[in-house]
Amino acid sequence: MQYQRVTLSTGVPMDIYVPDPTTTDPARRPGILICPGGGYTHLAAHEGECVALRFAGLGFNAYVVRYSRAPEARYPRNVQDVACAVAHIRANAQAYGQRPDAIAVLGFSAGGHVAGTLGTQWPDAGLWSPLGLTCEQVKPNAMALCYPVISGGEFAHRDSFRQLTGADDPLRHQDFSLENLVTAQTVPAFLWHTWEDTAVPVENTLLMAMALRRHGVQAEAHIYPHGPHGSSLCDDSIGRPDKVIPEAQDWPYLAARFLKDVMG
Repeated sequence: MQYQRVTLSTGVPMDIYVPDPTTTDPARRPGILICPGGGYTHLAAHEGECVALRFAGLGFNAYVVRYSRAPEARYPRNVQDVACAVAHIRANAQAYGQRPDAIAVLGFSAGGHVAGTLGTQWPDAGLWSPLGLTCEQVKPNAMALCYPVISGGEFAHRDSFRQLTGADDPLRHQDFSLENLVTAQTVPAFLWHTWEDTAVPVENTLLMAMALRRHGVQAEAHIYPHGPHGSSLCDDSIGRPDKVIPEAQDWPYLAARFLKDVMG
């Protein structure tokens, strides 16, 4: 396994975990770009490298993007960082042993919101033209949203939207409700959540799943009965005994299967 950190053209770092090309099969692998959560103010450490290593073991190239956050940056800087990361991976596919047509974004909590924003808004050329990028360069081929912040309405994680927008107005927050931004061009999505989540209500995933269904977008959703918010891999590997959820520990394997299936 090779590790390196690169600085993207937007100025943020991205960590790269790819097989050593001298010791592995030369066939190119699918990739997964991980967006840790943290309410748009910080990045949760237990939703970064350990997740990358797990998915590397499941046959993916793995990348962790340290996208911009409040108070220094507001929308659209964060999603532009993630878009830039996708474009960088695609442009360097040969060097990374990466399939350029198989790049998924995976996000936790607020990271799920930024990943989902790219997954729904990639056709908006006006967001990417300041970066000198096209829609096709930034388009993810699928997404996985883990206990994601989705809705700016009744079930909002309100502080995430305050940090995203710099505004307190709930009407402003609803402009960023992903369930209202889904179209037939939205990329296939894997979603999971816990019924007991008291930070980001499970309704966020349910609303997103309904919107995907309404627009004919391929999706898979899992709702686990127990467990707190922010559980990452749900096992002992994350060093958080309070986040262990035995019945949810299969989600990385389910996500890997779904993403490989939809990306071919």
